[in-house]
Amino acid sequence: MSALDQALKHYLEQGYRSFHTPGHKGKKEFFADWDFPGWDLTELPGLDRLHCAEGVVAQAQRRVAEIFGAEESYFLVNGATVGNQAMFLALAKPRAKVLIQRQAHRSVMSALVLTGQMPEYLPGVVHPDFNLPLGVDCRGGLSRLRGTSAWHFTYPSYFGTTMNLGFFLQERERNFPDLPVLVDQAHGAHYVHDFFPASALQLGADLVLHSSHKTLSALTQAALLHVQGQRIERSRVRQALELLESSSPSYLLMASLARAAEFARVRERWLRLREEVDLLRRRVCGLRLLTGADAGSYGIEEVDWSKILVNTRPIGLKAPECVEILRQEFHIEPELWDEENILFVLGIGNSPDEVRALSTGLQVLVRRAAPGGFKAAARVGFTDPSIFLPPYPPQRCSPREAFLAPKQPIDLRDALGRISAESISPYPPGIPLIVMGEEITPPVLEVLKRPDIHWQGWDDCSEKKIWVLDGV
Repeated sequence: MSALDQALKHYLEQGYRSFHTPGHKGKKEFFADWDFPGWDLTELPGLDRLHCAEGVVAQAQRRVAEIFGAEESYFLVNGATVGNQAMFLALAKPRAKVLIQRQAHRSVMSALVLTGQMPEYLPGVVHPDFNLPLGVDCRGGLSRLRGTSAWHFTYPSYFGTTMNLGFFLQERERNFPDLPVLVDQAHGAHYVHDFFPASALQLGADLVLHSSHKTLSALTQAALLHVQGQRIERSRVRQALELLESSSPSYLLMASLARAAEFARVRERWLRLREEVDLLRRRVCGLRLLTGADAGSYGIEEVDWSKILVNTRPIGLKAPECVEILRQEFHIEPELWDEENILFVLGIGNSPDEVRALSTGLQVLVRRAAPGGFKAAARVGFTDPSIFLPPYPPQRCSPREAFLAPKQPIDLRDALGRISAESISPYPPGIPLIVMGEEITPPVLEVLKRPDIHWQGWDDCSEKKIWVLDGV
């Protein structure tokens, strides 16, 4: 048995209740009649082909499109990452300017490296109770629309908040009728019922991405790309996917996508979970929970009830302390946490009993609150969230130009004014502090020097060296 085998076996033996991805939560009911490893097959006679689908794969994709309300749907076996990349390649507009959110998934940044397109950033809005940019400044973003060749939105956010996507789609119809709208709905694949926010397809987006493993029952790395309308050539979408995806697609992933779409239609499972979440929100007093009451403020249009975002400042405990209590005493494993927030992600595989256990655990945290609560708890977030808001560091070249240019690692203390060759994000929340091609400014440098931050995308953070463009 390998070390990885042992680690996986040991983790499962702990019996954690999953409030993280994947959405099947390890429940065998979603795969009860599967023959594994027998179904781990390749493209054989009678099994069709993913990139030239005419038989059973094409039939399964048509059924998925019917369930989610798309004109066409494509199975993705390289995760939602390949969906974001394919959407931008399908635009066929290299070096054009595209509107994106600063808090977009890092695969959007990698898509810009592939295409050479230049980002125009839509401002976020920080919710002061959570120290996170949970909303979008729709009105403030209007001035950034002109001159862009496409708009890309993240809907919902990682934390379950939606922006007013309908506002931008109406603006498109009035003033930019031919402009394509791309939506990363990775965290909202379950938006198929009227007790969830409306799907981006329902609102009129042209290309919509689902990360079906996050909240539905598909296997990790399985995702969907949906298409409707005539603004983007379907042939370019197919060509982009064939260019980027594996030539040996997993039939286990594809079969799990087809099955996950059918399970998503079962209203009763979701309704039982919603009842328990409503009870949890009523019973847990003392912690700050993001709820539907936050809709309409700080750029938030709606709040997805299946994401439970908890701020621990009111009880005077740091989030990592709370997570340790929940893990050790209640076997509850959250999706992520920073110094003051914890995110719990429900999926189709969760049970009402698990939600009740989470409710009990949160109530125990409240009873252990530090004296003085909110006043006693210093602001423990990693930094001032204004660094995620305009003005952003000056963009001196496109991400593609920065990626391909000659570069060198230098000491961080010498980096002021240089052009970054890396896209670096504090995690969580995973929002870029600096994107490759941007100038390293004093505020950016100050945060990069912090020793207490976990980083994504920084190749040599342990040595405090940063890659910059050579001689620039």
